[in-house]
Amino acid sequence: MFLYHAVMEDPPSWIAEFTVTPKEFAAQLDAIVDSGMTPVTISALADHLVGRVPLPPRPVLLTFDDGFADLPGPTAEALAERALPATAYLTTGAIAPGGRSLLPPAPMMTLDAVAGLERSGMEIGSHTVTHAQLDTLSGAALAHELRESKAVLEDALGHAVRHLAYPHGYNSAKVRASSARAGYETATAVRHALSSDRDERYRIARLIVRRSHTVADVESWLAGGGARVAPYRDGPKTVAWRWYRRGRAVVRGPEFAG
Repeated sequence: MFLYHAVMEDPPSWIAEFTVTPKEFAAQLDAIVDSGMTPVTISALADHLVGRVPLPPRPVLLTFDDGFADLPGPTAEALAERALPATAYLTTGAIAPGGRSLLPPAPMMTLDAVAGLERSGMEIGSHTVTHAQLDTLSGAALAHELRESKAVLEDALGHAVRHLAYPHGYNSAKVRASSARAGYETATAVRHALSSDRDERYRIARLIVRRSHTVADVESWLAGGGARVAPYRDGPKTVAWRWYRRGRAVVRGPEFAG
């Protein structure tokens, strides 16, 4: 499962590492088409993980986080030209009128473009309200991030929103349980790993596509190489980093997950 953010030539410095240029994006999409793999949305994986429907042979998922301005325009067009479905996880506080988020300044799409994005072939999921580090929040603040973003998107689309992506992948047992209670069927993390049919439904692994990655990197991942395979347990460094961030949040309050 691939995780993209913005596709642009001249991104703001804070997100530059996690963007790709339009030319490189097109080449990566062509590599996916040429690989013979079957692009699916997160709902197809969800149905498989709960035993409802088997996945097609050699599935691949393309996901897009945050909701940058390129998404409903050239990015969606590039996907549609190749008949590639995808899943977009949107930070509602960054795209809704009068909304507030912790994302630094950047050109963002608007909430009124969400329905059109879905019509273009993208499934829509939640990426919370503010893009906070969910595993550092109080129970009430966490519930607000999960439920309010879901409600805003459902109101815009007129149907249920079933899927969530944790900002920057930050999660914990508490966050995963809260996500299930909020009505999500799946939640994706990051994990810098390939997902598998044994992956955890509320901690699905994704690989971030960075500006430094090449078509060769994408081809390696498509072939099942170049990264570890989930599921696996959090390592000591991940656990220690989580506790450090929680302590910092007590002093500073909610912080941007990035």
